[in-house]
Amino acid sequence: MKNTKIESNKDKTLDLSVVIPIYNEAKNVERLYEKLEEVLSKLDKSYEVLLVDDGSTDGTTDKLAEIHKRNPKYKIIQFRRNYGQTAAISAGFDYSIGDVIVTIDADLQNDPKDIPKILKKMEDGYDVVSGWRKERKDPFLTRIVPSKIANWLVSILAGIHLHDYGCTLKAYSKDVAKNVQLYGEMHRYIPALASWIGINVTEIPVSHHERRFGKSKYGISRTPRVILDLITLKFLLSYSTRPIQIFGSLGIITGFLGFLIALFLSYVKLVQKQSIGDRPLLLLAVLLIFLGFQFISMGLLGELAVRTYHESQNKPIYFVKKILD
Repeated sequence: MKNTKIESNKDKTLDLSVVIPIYNEAKNVERLYEKLEEVLSKLDKSYEVLLVDDGSTDGTTDKLAEIHKRNPKYKIIQFRRNYGQTAAISAGFDYSIGDVIVTIDADLQNDPKDIPKILKKMEDGYDVVSGWRKERKDPFLTRIVPSKIANWLVSILAGIHLHDYGCTLKAYSKDVAKNVQLYGEMHRYIPALASWIGINVTEIPVSHHERRFGKSKYGISRTPRVILDLITLKFLLSYSTRPIQIFGSLGIITGFLGFLIALFLSYVKLVQKQSIGDRPLLLLAVLLIFLGFQFISMGLLGELAVRTYHESQNKPIYFVKKILD
């Protein structure tokens, strides 16, 4: 259920929006409010806090409503059911009106005291400042090791080298937050997704604390999802606007291999006068040539779909940072 106050304020602007996805954190939200307000009230900035209730079922919703009554700067976006952290962050981006948007977890493993430090770094001209949990307080084998591997792979795929993509504590310029389309579970890769716009990104070490209340929503069971996200990320960054490049390349490779095998079998049949009808290579040659045509056809259909998508929605293929006229 969307908050009508948020909708009516979308034409206004503030210096800072803090977006917090929340799911079943009833024991943490009061301490979260106290620690946030202790920090934000001392900033010389106008601000709002968007608490995105991602379908909580443990009494979190009522506690958030109490906080909103106490302090109207804390605005509630309540989902009808649990959609996931990516959807919660996306909703926060959509309804935020700050020139800088900070995201932070609700479990207090991120420290609100690091927000001024991240904002200070933004003043150096960066579009994204990412937190780096240099000394993580998580299980080593089930959380830290998979995270290090994923961060290494994303840095290679995206060309943006960060130690900790998974840290929710980040600051974004409004231009970045408003022009990144999130879906699936891609919230952790926002700097990589935004890289095609052309952004200045950096990271700074931030504090990390052990979870005191509630249960973590992440674990080793999410590894397959992370792997699929990485594949999706590579495709989006490299081929989302030119699918013919990936499918066409696969088609040319497979078709050419099939052609070479067929050429060899033709030599065997015509020159060496040997039978080739019962050779598995003949079936392989036909299969590879057929796959080659299939991949190229998929690439062409993908090109048509991409062009229709961009042209029907008037979606830009570039973003201008500044014009000097």
